[in-house]
This record gives sequence, structure tokens and C-alpha cells, in this order.
Amino acid sequence: MQLQKRHMIQLIDTHAHLDELEVLESALAAAQEAGIVAIVAVGSGQESNQKLIEIHHAYPQLVYPALGLHPWELGKMEPSQIDSSIEFIRGKINGVVAIGEIGLDYDKRVVKIASKDLQKAVLRRLLASARKYNKPVSVHCRYAWKDCLDIVKEAGIQKAVFHWFTGFSSVLKEIIDTGYFISATPAAEYHEEHRRAIRETPLEKLLLETDCPVTYGRENRYRSSPSDIVRSLKAVAAIKNVKEETVAQQTTRNAQALFNLKTEITYR
Repeated sequence: MQLQKRHMIQLIDTHAHLDELEVLESALAAAQEAGIVAIVAVGSGQESNQKLIEIHHAYPQLVYPALGLHPWELGKMEPSQIDSSIEFIRGKINGVVAIGEIGLDYDKRVVKIASKDLQKAVLRRLLASARKYNKPVSVHCRYAWKDCLDIVKEAGIQKAVFHWFTGFSSVLKEIIDTGYFISATPAAEYHEEHRRAIRETPLEKLLLETDCPVTYGRENRYRSSPSDIVRSLKAVAAIKNVKEETVAQQTTRNAQALFNLKTEITYR
């Protein structure tokens, strides 16, 4: 089923876990009411990746799949399952706009079940496929900012986004100087490290995302959906002291260029 585009401000959610949404059709309808013209739906493992392909087939002009293998999943998998997941991505790679979500996570709870060496080895294999097929990558890099950047650069990746970036300013500068992007989530309303990263990133190197259905907020918490991209938009505009329309236009152009999206955008 395809939904109608009806909003003046046109946005792209560059990182959403649509396979985890409880009521997909109503969430996508609300997203388009909010002005979303494209969603890059990221995968986290083989079951997730397969579901995203099915969602893309149901909404081919709205949902664009990116297939990935999240570091959080590795501790649950046997080596043969990791191999088959990577092979699945390679087999479907011509039909996706990116490889992601992939990366490293050095949170002690993750490292306890998936060692840094294992995470790095899997990331390098996935990046090799991205390089071979000239696909951008969507990178998870919690507490692993420098290692992630070094490995992505060493792999010869030309296009990348380091999503929901909260890392050091020195690493951020290197990301920008390399030509990569970072993305802003609704956490930009309150998370100081994320706000600092957005403040230090030129608008030309910034994307918007929701990472839905992540739960955001401090006093008033909520489970996010793609329509919450408007929160990301408003937060970035306030942080950078520019008009929301300016942020919308530039970040949408950035997303189109990074992911080679063909969706039609009309600026008013």
C-alpha cells in the first residue's frame, strides 16, 4: 500500500527501525502527515533485514532498505549465523540504499558478550562489501568513536553517516574533514553531548533521523516513531539558530546525495 505525500516541509528520516514498530501503517501515515517523503529503514540482523525488504516492497516509494548486522546482535549468534547473515546482505545488496546498521559498541554490557575483536572483524567484513558494491554505510559507534572512524577510513569507504553522534570533538572534526556525515535524533532536545556535536557540524554534513522506536525524553518519556523527525528538525534549527525550512531543505538534500535517493522533492 502506498500513502499520499501532503506536507509542505519535506523531510527524510535517515535511520529508522521500522521492523520494530507495533503498528506500521498508521506510523507511516503519520510520518507523511509530518512531511516525511522517504525513510531509510536500517536492519539489525537477518530476520530484521528480511522484514525490511518486505516493508520496502509494500511501500516502495517511501521506505528504502539498508541491511545490516548490529553489534548488539553478535553475542547471540554462532559463527555460522554471522556468516549466513553477511551472505544474506551480499545477496540482496543491489536492492538496498546502504549497509547499516553496522559498527562497534564498547559499552561494557555489549563487550561482555561480543568482544571488541569480534565486533571489529565483523565490521571489516561488512565494510568490504560496502566498498565492493559502492554502498554508503550507517554506523553505530557508541563509546567506540575513534576505532569506528579509523576502520571505516581504512576500508576505503567514500560515503558514511555516524548516526546519533555523541563523541569527542576531535573525532567529529575528522569525520567532517573526511567528508562523512553525522545525524541528529530527537535527543538533540536535551542531550548535551549530542547537542554539542550538532552545534559543531556544518549543516552541509548533517542528517535527521529518529532511530525509532527508541524511547526519548527525561521527565516526559515517549516511544518514538518516524513522525518524531519533526523534533529532530526543530532541535537542530534551535541549536544552529536557523529557520526550520533551511534545515529541512539542506538535510533532505544531504540525505538524497548520501543514499542516492530518487524520491521527488519539491521546495516551496
